[in-house]
Amino acid sequence: MSTLRMAAVAAEFGRDLEEDFAVAERLIKEARAGGVRLLALPEACLGGYLLSLDDDSALDAGPPPLAADGPEIRRLAALAGELTVVAGYCEAGTDGRRYNSVVCVNGDGVLGNHRKVHQPLSEDASYASGDRFHAFDTPVGRIGMLICYDKAFPESARALALDGAEIGVVVSAWPGARTNAAPDLVNDRWKRRFDLFDRARALENQIVWVSSNQSGTFGSLRFVGSAKVVDPGGEILADTGVGAGLAIAELDVARALETARRSMGHLRDRRPEAYTYAGAVGA
Repeated sequence: MSTLRMAAVAAEFGRDLEEDFAVAERLIKEARAGGVRLLALPEACLGGYLLSLDDDSALDAGPPPLAADGPEIRRLAALAGELTVVAGYCEAGTDGRRYNSVVCVNGDGVLGNHRKVHQPLSEDASYASGDRFHAFDTPVGRIGMLICYDKAFPESARALALDGAEIGVVVSAWPGARTNAAPDLVNDRWKRRFDLFDRARALENQIVWVSSNQSGTFGSLRFVGSAKVVDPGGEILADTGVGAGLAIAELDVARALETARRSMGHLRDRRPEAYTYAGAVGA
């Protein structure tokens, strides 16, 4: 039996890159000491997220744009070493636009990159949108990555599963509700949605799900934490709660997928020809 020890992070990150790297280095060292081989840091952990989900362009210049093959990502890869590390950042596209992106690295360099496709509220005022979902091979298995609001759309995770992803890694800067906010984040309705999406995406695709998130506050946003690891049956194996921390779980991924899909295989039993409706474009 070959098991994989994986961890999802809930932590606070801001605009200061040096501080962000210090936090990332501490978390990587903690994960390494705990035998973790796959570590998911949050969305925008290199440079921080937006100050609000209204148009905040007048509030500050936003996160620093980093090249996917630039010195900061190489620095992250060097810190990762033998670990496979996933981390969110603001990508400086070669087309001159900025993207809300997530990169997967180890000591050998970049293994995969994803640009956020679905943009909530005013996020499109700060970032251009990505246009695809794909899985890729890593030393810990075939991975597919999503960013935050991407997971609200079943098609996103399904595209990764159909591309052979065994593990879905979603990085987030998911805040509590904007209106009628619960005093205690445990009872926040946006936190409930965050958790429901994680469990549903794992279960409907019968894949392992590793979900990281920002914690604490940044600008007007209060993040719900709730980093977790979910098995292919939709059961939460580890969860940080609304505070900061590492959600660590160990699983034989191949065996877990085989067991989950043995009787009712959701990918195997699909009927794509039936998934159309009148007037559908590209159905």
